[in-house]
Amino acid sequence: MRLAHQTILITGAASGIGLATADRCLQEGARVALADLPTSPGQERVVDLSLMYPGCCIFVPVDVTSTDQVDKMVNLTVEAFGSLDGVFNNAGVGGLSPAEQYTDEDFGRVLDIDLVGVFRVARASLRHMYQQGHGSIVNCSSILGLLGQSHTAAYSAAKGGVVNLTHTLALEAASHGVRVNTICPGYIDTPLLSGIDVAKRQFLTSLHPLGRLGQPKEVANAVVFLLSDEASFVTGAQLLVDGGFSAGKS
Repeated sequence: MRLAHQTILITGAASGIGLATADRCLQEGARVALADLPTSPGQERVVDLSLMYPGCCIFVPVDVTSTDQVDKMVNLTVEAFGSLDGVFNNAGVGGLSPAEQYTDEDFGRVLDIDLVGVFRVARASLRHMYQQGHGSIVNCSSILGLLGQSHTAAYSAAKGGVVNLTHTLALEAASHGVRVNTICPGYIDTPLLSGIDVAKRQFLTSLHPLGRLGQPKEVANAVVFLLSDEASFVTGAQLLVDGGFSAGKS
């Protein structure tokens, strides 16, 4: 098992990519803290997962826009399992609007969750990992962190920031034995896409040369690789899991 006896913390873990990654980490022998908003179904997800992996997972409520809650989340994880070996920094929100119609409040909310929230979680995690002398952080960016797309000014700005934040953190953390990478998914069939109509879904599908949307477990597989010792010489990287979306756009 690639993550045997390791403690993995996952934000945005109550659904979609986060939940799929929690399941894969448990399959690989990890102890997992599933973190999400207090109003999320995170506790129910832990109850379900505990039927197969008793004693191996907990739910930690968190709003990543709160430094106090983020610090408490990390501390509770360490108290529960004794270490913090890996983090999947996955919590995020979307948002579509023409740039000229974005309000300061809406633009700032996306950045506060998708970029500053990632920094808050990384900062709190690094403090523990530096003390241990090891660890792996995987930040969740997006293909839109590397490429532009209309009506995604806030999201693209935040996810682009995550890519460069990852580069910087990787450089700082390397001497402490900690690796920091980012995952860049294409359009993945998660609850975030549940509200789109058939025509929009077909359009998004057509953007991927593999001819389909990605599945959460396919991103989870890549995250597990980056968290594991199989990626021991990988840091500061962005791993595309995008069905070829970006191959002809670089």
